[in-house]
Amino acid sequence: MAAENQQPKKFKKRKHGKVDARSPTTKKAKLVSAKPSSNKGGKPPQLQQRKQHDPSKPKKPDAGKEKPLTKKERRQRAKELAELRKKKRKRHYTLEQELASLWEKMRQHNIAKEDRSRLVSEALTKMKGKISEIAASHVSSRVLQTCVKYCSQAERDAVYEELQPHFLTLACNTYAVHLVNKMLDNASKKQLAGFISSLHGHVASLLRHMVGSVVVEHAYQLGNASQKQELLMELYSTELQLFKDLVTTKYSGLEEVISKLGLQKASVARHMSSVIQPILEKGIVDHSIIHRVLLEYLGITDKSSAADVLQQLSGALLVRMIHTGEGSRIGILCVKHGSAKERKKILKGMKGHVSKIAHDQCGTLVLVSLFSVVDDTKLVTKIVIRELQAILKEAVLDKNARRPLLQLLHPNCSRYFSPNDLSSLNLAVASLSSKDGSDAHGETKSAHVTDTGKARNNDDAEMIEDEAGEDENHEEASRAAEGGKKDPSLRRQELLINSGLAESLINVCIENAEELLTSNFGKEVLYEVATGGAGGILLPTLGDKLSSLHEAIAALAANPKSEDAEEEHVLENFHSSRTIRKLVLDCPAFASTLWEKALKGNCGTWAQGHSSKVVSAFLESSDTKVRKLAKKELQPLVDGGMLKIPETKQPKNDN
Repeated sequence: MAAENQQPKKFKKRKHGKVDARSPTTKKAKLVSAKPSSNKGGKPPQLQQRKQHDPSKPKKPDAGKEKPLTKKERRQRAKELAELRKKKRKRHYTLEQELASLWEKMRQHNIAKEDRSRLVSEALTKMKGKISEIAASHVSSRVLQTCVKYCSQAERDAVYEELQPHFLTLACNTYAVHLVNKMLDNASKKQLAGFISSLHGHVASLLRHMVGSVVVEHAYQLGNASQKQELLMELYSTELQLFKDLVTTKYSGLEEVISKLGLQKASVARHMSSVIQPILEKGIVDHSIIHRVLLEYLGITDKSSAADVLQQLSGALLVRMIHTGEGSRIGILCVKHGSAKERKKILKGMKGHVSKIAHDQCGTLVLVSLFSVVDDTKLVTKIVIRELQAILKEAVLDKNARRPLLQLLHPNCSRYFSPNDLSSLNLAVASLSSKDGSDAHGETKSAHVTDTGKARNNDDAEMIEDEAGEDENHEEASRAAEGGKKDPSLRRQELLINSGLAESLINVCIENAEELLTSNFGKEVLYEVATGGAGGILLPTLGDKLSSLHEAIAALAANPKSEDAEEEHVLENFHSSRTIRKLVLDCPAFASTLWEKALKGNCGTWAQGHSSKVVSAFLESSDTKVRKLAKKELQPLVDGGMLKIPETKQPKNDN
């Protein structure tokens, strides 16, 4: 009885297992015996029947579905969820919200000073003890900057003391770096000295950091000469990086550091190369401290290393460097010692930036160097001159942008370029200028750089010369400093005349003669154009245009004397009267035109004031024809004492 009960149980269990356990026989039997039905949902027929038998049963509402939210409600809910996530993620989120609310009030322009001080004090009280933690926040960093700007000195000192141990960490943070710079701007001399001292041993690593380098540069700009040297010294040698006492002595430059401390030049060059190369690879070349280091490195390194550095810089990187004095000198060296291919890269890197470079006090010297050195005048015309032509009037009236134009009109004129500028334009790397780049002892020749980065006299030269002082090598370096192989006069002719720049200049001068004459800077361009340029370069091809310019200036001088005090005549204006006087003395063609068009028969009217200098210039002219032209009318004015001429400039006796 028991056996009979067990057997069907086992069979049922095995059959159940077979059905559920992927038995092919059972599946096939099922498929064969299956009858067509309308069971599309794949549900068992028993459930279908049950469902069909209860058609009158009411449907239950779906618990999962909710009433759809409106757009405004969805936005509000997303905002709430974001707030919750921020609270979990940010430790001081609530504090930051409170500070942001205070900041919106304190940064307003029309707020009373007392109210702002109260809000600043309230914000600093809330942040006390947590400043170093929240300084790296996007919002809190801005609040702190405003607080540091408007708080009292005592409050500022308290913030400085709290942040001091964390300056190096904050200096590398994208948001906190602005706070560190603001703290340095408002720091006392003692605090600034302490901060610069705390950077010792970390300058090289910070300069390799995109954000940290900004802090080092800011400290370098704010520091005095000894503090700048302190920042530079550890970049010269490992010993100077490790031993802080060695950097306290004042030195005039890298050469003196090497000689006084007994360092090996090759070792210093290797260390500086290890510092410089990662910086160049990352493209961190905007800072003046890096420009200073690069310039000093070029002075002590060998020929191949110097060439490698200049090659790395030749291109788009150079445009970011030439806004500083040292950077523009490096740019000049890249132009001077670069190959034709490298010069082409430099020019292409300047494309679209020529106007900005021309208006920059230092960058304009690189354009001057390009005009003096590069032989590919077609490329220079296409990139540089075409962009200058588009802003020609603006360039002529600008103090810096006019200098490349003046270089073409009158090359290397001390009237337009200071001794410092001319020294920079003549700068050269000795190791690249000489044949083998080494002296009799096999040591690399060096460039001397001043502490301030400004050129000195020839004895204390920043111009790079042979240490041995041999005449042959000196002449060779001078030839290399002159630049390209093309004849300078031919290069000048192609850039000024063939490019159409000279004709555009004359047109601008004719159209804006009065404005240029009365301008402090435009008058010099007008003078050079009206005289035909140095060597009379404009006269052979543009003589007719120059005559039109002379007539335009004479027409302004021929205008009657105005009784209105506000309208100043060109002969009475300080700038224009002196420019016209110079033109009379140096350009006989203009003097004849001016006399015939404006002054003949009217000299008595202009014999007093600034205009008298123009009238007397006819008698002081070195040209006999000009003196004879005016002597008959002017001599009675001189004899009568109406027109005074200095004794040193008395008219010559013309037979």
